[in-house]
This record gives sequence, C-alpha cells and structure tokens, in this order.
Amino acid sequence: MATAARNQLGLDRVLLMVANDPWKKSPGREITPAQDRLAMVHALIRGDDGRPMPGLEVSDAEIRRGGPSYTVTTLRELRQAHPADELYLIIGRDLVDDFASWHQSSEIEGLATIVVVDRPGYITDAKRGWKLLMVPPVDVSSSELRDRLREGGDVSAYVTPQVVDEIRARKLYGVGALA
Repeated sequence: MATAARNQLGLDRVLLMVANDPWKKSPGREITPAQDRLAMVHALIRGDDGRPMPGLEVSDAEIRRGGPSYTVTTLRELRQAHPADELYLIIGRDLVDDFASWHQSSEIEGLATIVVVDRPGYITDAKRGWKLLMVPPVDVSSSELRDRLREGGDVSAYVTPQVVDEIRARKLYGVGALA
C-alpha cells in the first residue's frame, strides 16, 4: 500500500509510523512490543539488497515520544517540522466508520489530506474531500496472519522473507528461531 500511495499520489516519501501504544487497540488485546513492530517494518521495506525501497521511510517518532500514540499529535509535530509540505494520512477503509472517535479527529482533517485504502468486505464510501486509493485487494488481516504463524502455517504469499526472518529471530507469534 505504501508504494501504491507513493506512486499513485506522486508523493516524495511515505513515512511508515510505528505506534508506541496504539490506544484504540491496547486495552482490548495483547499488542506486540513497539520495538518488535519497528524491526518488522524496517525489514518490510528492505529490498533483497538490504537497502530501503526508494521513497519509503520508517519512523519511530511515536515510540520515542512514549505514551499513547495519537495521530493528531504526530501530525502536529510533522506540520511543525515541515510547514511547507503537504501531508497525507493513509488509512484502511476499515477505519473510516470509527474515525470520528479518534483523539481530536476534527483537527486531523485540517492537518492532512485523508487517503482511504479500499479493503475487502467494506463498502467504499469515503468521506467528502478524502482521497481514495485503489490497490489490488489483499483479503487477509494481520490477526489472521498471526494465527497462521502460531499454527505453523505458510504466510509467504503475504509477508516478505525479511519480515518472516525478523519474526523468527524475535520468536514472535509462537514462531521459534531456526536452529
């Protein structure tokens, strides 16, 4: 999705922001530690040559800030650091219906253009003024991938070898390191 957004929207760079404490998720379920998620995102954007894919950057700004990760706080910081840049917030269609419940959601719309990525199982009805990003559908959730990993299933159609290596090295989701 990040490369599709970069290409379709003509973006100079896409920041993949890793949340410290995803406050909308953390009260209800176990969350993989932020440093592990950060390592997987770094692995995700590494090409076979070990270098990051052009135009994609990983940010640990929310981890360094600590506490709950509020999108509005991150956007304010980005706006202050890059006042002349046009900011886009890329979200999955599954987040649109709940967007009004985000911390200070009305301010988010003033700080960035919202880009909605279509997701299987949702009727596309992006809010007025929001952009729609069409990508080939990937009909699997991160929860399903974690479950497959726990059960010893194959995730190679959805996860790069670099990410699988990181999962194994960190012994995440019930996957042990290879001997």
